[in-house]
Amino acid sequence: MARLTIYKDNYADSTVVSNRFIDDYMKDANDAQLKIYLYLIRMLNASHATSVSDIADKFNHTEKDVLRALKYWEKKQLLSLDFDADKNLIGIHLRDLTRSDTSAPGALTPLIPFDTAISPASQNAPGAAYDKPDKSAEEAETAHYAKPNYSPDQLREFKERQDTAQLLFIAESYIGRPLTPGEIRTILFFTDILHFSDDMIDYLIQYCVDKDKKDFKYIEKVAVNWAEEGLVTPKQAQKYSTRYDKNVYAIMNELGKSGSPTAKELEYITRWTREYGFANDIIFEACERTVLATDKHRFEYAEGILNNWNKAEVHNKADIRKMDDLHQQKRKSADRPASSNKFNQFAQNNYDFDQLEKELLSN
Repeated sequence: MARLTIYKDNYADSTVVSNRFIDDYMKDANDAQLKIYLYLIRMLNASHATSVSDIADKFNHTEKDVLRALKYWEKKQLLSLDFDADKNLIGIHLRDLTRSDTSAPGALTPLIPFDTAISPASQNAPGAAYDKPDKSAEEAETAHYAKPNYSPDQLREFKERQDTAQLLFIAESYIGRPLTPGEIRTILFFTDILHFSDDMIDYLIQYCVDKDKKDFKYIEKVAVNWAEEGLVTPKQAQKYSTRYDKNVYAIMNELGKSGSPTAKELEYITRWTREYGFANDIIFEACERTVLATDKHRFEYAEGILNNWNKAEVHNKADIRKMDDLHQQKRKSADRPASSNKFNQFAQNNYDFDQLEKELLSN
């Protein structure tokens, strides 16, 4: 009889924080730094994997905010960061504060590495901008993009501009409600200080809403981050943002692709997720069939499958199974010998549906 492995189901519904952290480190940390450190402890205790993008989504921060906080705690010697050869963040080690010497090598407690389903290229590589972990340095870095306290007259003048009405209408359409005066001031900040075009603001709000982020504080953080990176066109922002979209890299991995997507590949993925509106499990199913079928032109092949499913109004895997069953029934009917019945004495077509599918995908 095979030996059994016994697992203990005793996961604690609490996270223990060291008193030393509360006494010596908590008072100097800002809000983002505290949230992220406590979340790391919680993930370590639960043995869960995480990523920069997951943490950013969790707390409505940008990936850059998360990396700044991690660099802050590294400077305080409460953790150390692991990077690969391309300087992408791949793991974190939390230091054990119960030990008297936190700088000793043995004081490191490994945190489960970042989710391997996410390509390392999707992690925000650290750079000189992240070597400014303390709060005053963060404020100095973004001081150039500080939002002015616009007067009512300035706000009124902005609203009365000829092209402002259309811009506000687009923003309200994405958000799904009228904008508050404070939110209109934020859009004025995008045009006045960040020098974003209407197209750039349109893409910015659409990008955030697609991530289920309608909070203007989050939208403003993303805007400032893009401005700091020198992004001035929607195309530049799209290319930049895909580096942190875990869904893009998950789909790339499913198709056996590594590295950043090309413009054409990104166009396909955007079509599948936004135009067709497919969830990842449907896209992954198409990717799996594609990989089994061909080594070449995989994006085109997957597009053929997903396009057919979109036309057939597929919504879940049950719908796919129904299509597969119907396909098999048609094949059996085509392969069935002709009946001697006089009403069936006509030439029957034996369709090769697999060949038809290949011809469709080649067009």
